[in-house]
Amino acid sequence: MQSRHIYGKTTGQETSKKKKRASGAPHLLVPDVSPIGGASHDTAHDAIEPIAKAKLSIGLVLLHQFTLAAFAGLVDVLRLAADHGGRSRQIDVHWRVMSMDGLPRQSSAGVEVNVDGALSEDPSCFDYIAMCGGNDYPNTFLPPQLRDWLQLASAKHVRMLGICTGTFTLAQAGLVGSRTVCVHWNVLDAFRSRFAQTKAVVDHLFVDEGDLITCAGSTAAIDLGLYLVTRHCGQAKAQQVVRHMMLQGIRPAKLPQAHFYADLSHITDIRVRQAAHFIEQRIDNPPTLDAIARYVNVGRRQLERAFHEALAVSPMSFLRSMRLDYGRWQLRHDTRSITDIALECGFSDGAHFSRDFRARYGVSPREFRRQVGMEGASAQSPESPPGSAPTRHVALTVLRESAPGCATSLTGCEIESVEYPPQNHLVRIPG
Repeated sequence: MQSRHIYGKTTGQETSKKKKRASGAPHLLVPDVSPIGGASHDTAHDAIEPIAKAKLSIGLVLLHQFTLAAFAGLVDVLRLAADHGGRSRQIDVHWRVMSMDGLPRQSSAGVEVNVDGALSEDPSCFDYIAMCGGNDYPNTFLPPQLRDWLQLASAKHVRMLGICTGTFTLAQAGLVGSRTVCVHWNVLDAFRSRFAQTKAVVDHLFVDEGDLITCAGSTAAIDLGLYLVTRHCGQAKAQQVVRHMMLQGIRPAKLPQAHFYADLSHITDIRVRQAAHFIEQRIDNPPTLDAIARYVNVGRRQLERAFHEALAVSPMSFLRSMRLDYGRWQLRHDTRSITDIALECGFSDGAHFSRDFRARYGVSPREFRRQVGMEGASAQSPESPPGSAPTRHVALTVLRESAPGCATSLTGCEIESVEYPPQNHLVRIPG
């Protein structure tokens, strides 16, 4: 009978596998995928190497409502770095997924994930402890058992990883103090209000403070995983992961989050703060003034007065400023066309975006890209009429032979600039 695998658990032949497990050793159970009636030719599930041989060992603790993307991204980096060819054996890298009580945890996406067990008796078997948080960060209760275990791990010089809002838990356990941490832009206000002594930033994907590394969550957990793999297993291993995950490359820690965040730490009007939070999450599909007012549970005029008193602008002017700020960030860091960026920022086309961008910053999007060294990023002019096809300018090198068929006797070359419609792949040049 073949077994069914849910992360960290098996059924069917689980009993026989448990006998092979070393007592007290962190483990990952794998399913029996042998073909019925014959042995498997896939060696992906060969015996797992002992933990002592691993170059990197991480214990991942799932908190209630943890972020699934951050957890899965980090684990997949570890999995692909642990073995060759995506075979998933824990050889170079070891990981163990835990919860405080050994019970499954539900992610913020509603997906329930089984774990390998409860918190390890001796946390020093890991190089790092990763606290994987998510939507439950407003809960200020930290179970004493988890607090004591984290403090024990820290006392034994186990380094801490704050994944998404897992940094809240580390701060509650007294393991952060006045150091700098990276949090997701969406929870910056909440973190600062609860942990005023800690410097929280959103201009990084992750921040390494030695024995404490914190990341913004979401896809930044992949970047953190690659950083750890590079440190412990080498650049070649990290590139192996990049190829398997079809990533464009390894993003540096200092890359700012695309946060388009407005610092409202000085604003005391809760209505304005709630409205700004609502707007921030809907940049690509801007809400109407009525929708914002309904969310805050006030009338339109009352909301407008609150914004004018707090920020000296209307709610819709605030929304437009945030869309343009996000567009400027995209122009600096993204190679897509200006029209694509305009649409992502909630503008109807590139022309409207370009007009508002010039009015706000004094330069066109194309000129801004030239200033920041991204002038070759977009193939379409921001001033092109809406819906028009882009004109591409291509430099062609034309080699002219001194005699027909003589490839070794070239007299020189000419450079020409040609314009061609986007549907054409080749242009014939008379000569």
